[in-house]
Amino acid sequence: MKRIGILGLGYNFPKTILTNAELEKMVDTSDEWITQRTGIKERHIVGNETMANSDMILPAAEKAIAEAGIDKSEIDVIIVGTVTPDYFFPSTAAMLQKKLGIKHAMVLDFSAGCTGFLYGLDIARGLILSGNYKYVLTVGSEQLTKITNWEDRNTCVLFGDGSGAAIVGDMKDDKGHEIIGVLNDGDGHLGDLLIMYGGGSVNPMSHEMIDKKLQYLNMDKGGEVFKHAILNMTKISLNLLKKHDMTTEQIDWLIPHQANIRIMEKVAERLNIPKERVAITVDRYGNTSAASIPMALGTYIDEGKIKEGQMLLMTAFGAGFTWGSAIIKW
Repeated sequence: MKRIGILGLGYNFPKTILTNAELEKMVDTSDEWITQRTGIKERHIVGNETMANSDMILPAAEKAIAEAGIDKSEIDVIIVGTVTPDYFFPSTAAMLQKKLGIKHAMVLDFSAGCTGFLYGLDIARGLILSGNYKYVLTVGSEQLTKITNWEDRNTCVLFGDGSGAAIVGDMKDDKGHEIIGVLNDGDGHLGDLLIMYGGGSVNPMSHEMIDKKLQYLNMDKGGEVFKHAILNMTKISLNLLKKHDMTTEQIDWLIPHQANIRIMEKVAERLNIPKERVAITVDRYGNTSAASIPMALGTYIDEGKIKEGQMLLMTAFGAGFTWGSAIIKW
């Protein structure tokens, strides 16, 4: 049986920082209100920069490729989890392929909201185990501030922009970080609680659609989203641990989706994982959706907190609804 792992990792974010103090000047909010309810102090945003999603991904992808020690021509699949693609088509993966100068690769985008990176790991692992592909460039990347309604005080304080990329492949000579297991799930019955109504086949582009502000993300009944996030992130993490005959005592770091500090604390509490073993970057990046887990992972590695041989438990919840969990031995 092949041992599939992350062979290289990279992350990237825009230079522009939007602080809570600056948001106070834009909408009826306060630094205290945002911090207490979300844990966010600042976020990186594209702002006035001319930057497509694929432009933002490129440095992260190049770092992942370099760390994996492979030639980019060896990548035979590029997958991008995003709800903010460059275009409806061609895919952001295709645009990234072009910018990397890779001539031949299977390219596709997929939409799994904030669970995008974990869905991507699952897809990548399956493609490699099929025997048809060798290396999969797996990306979670979002520019959510481009679909944020800056007049909506309940949502505009939450989001930031960023990208994360990993080379997933067979761990030859034990090189890499083994993906012990991945488990993903979803339920569309409550999908309208976190949705962007405009731009698709239901509400195609029109003046009326724009006048109604349907081109922005919409979160209805935030308390319901909060409740389902805690419940499902906890449950799927416990199910994955059980599947691999593991307990949370064997986990060195919990790396949850960085949506809201209260959600992360509740999930950690239910998993019986102390706060000092929870990776927290929501204070500096905000909610970067599909990018949040690889960005948190990369940040904690760069800061020397996550070390070789440690066991990581990742979990996320996002629009769809989608949720998932992964165990990786770093």
